[in-house]
Amino acid sequence: MLTETVKLYDDRDDVLLTSYIIGESGELHAQGKRPAVLVCPGGAYLNCSDREGEPVALKFASMGYHAFVLRYSTYDERGKDILPMGATPTPKKKIQHPQPMRDIGKAMIYIADHADAWMVDEKRIAVCGFSAGAHNTAMYSVYWNAPVMTEHFGADAAKLRPAAAILGYTISDYIYSQERAGRGEDPLFAASNTAFLGTPEPSEQLLDEVSPARHVNADTPPTFLWATSEDDLVQVQHTIRMAHALADHKIPFELHIFEKGPHGLSVATQAAAAAKSQISRDVAKWTELAECWLEKRFALDLPELTDWERGQMTTLF
Repeated sequence: MLTETVKLYDDRDDVLLTSYIIGESGELHAQGKRPAVLVCPGGAYLNCSDREGEPVALKFASMGYHAFVLRYSTYDERGKDILPMGATPTPKKKIQHPQPMRDIGKAMIYIADHADAWMVDEKRIAVCGFSAGAHNTAMYSVYWNAPVMTEHFGADAAKLRPAAAILGYTISDYIYSQERAGRGEDPLFAASNTAFLGTPEPSEQLLDEVSPARHVNADTPPTFLWATSEDDLVQVQHTIRMAHALADHKIPFELHIFEKGPHGLSVATQAAAAAKSQISRDVAKWTELAECWLEKRFALDLPELTDWERGQMTTLF
């Protein structure tokens, strides 16, 4: 496997793209370009979780896809400004909406520009996220070809188009979150709002704008959703609301809600666990389900038989 970490902006050290490229040097090279998955870890827009980065990328690599992990704009700027527990963040314009989803766009363009060198099928790149990273991914899924993206980059929308989206325990409706948590009453919700939106009490208009379930459209990509009904940090209703929106717009989707399990399970195995509570054999099945779902869109263009098998058949018959 070939790994490399690059800065997406010359003047920033915190927005990073790490590649996990399958090293095709022998017979596998004949498979040609491979689809890829771009992973966005969660972290409430305060940081990017390590647990939802490399372990996820390696899982997708084991399925035969190139993988990338994006450290998008978050408050801590990769450890430069870690917020103490319970503290109120000071707003930072450069990391606020719409910057995090533009970071995804920047990564998609970078991957497309290096597709030949990395042997990536640039027409089949899925975006995948968890928690706030899933929200960022969902935002990108509904805004990728909107002026906020295309005019900003001045790029062909084809380079920005996600072929699929995978959302793990996503946030999808900030208005619902506000109604449930109460305006400014939940400390984590208030801190995340301040980091992401610049204020602990955003306007109704802004909350609507950053609620992807309210902006699903005909160009939203096919989407795989999963969550746990026990999640008491990001309620399962967010996932259900996103599924409803996809259904309303006739966007292909698949939905899996597991009965047990807390927030932030990642791949739900010891590969990404900091404690036993983050391991669940049931929830870990989401990766197998996602693999089956992806194969419907991302199956490699392989011949029915290898050259060796054809040779054996010729010898026998």
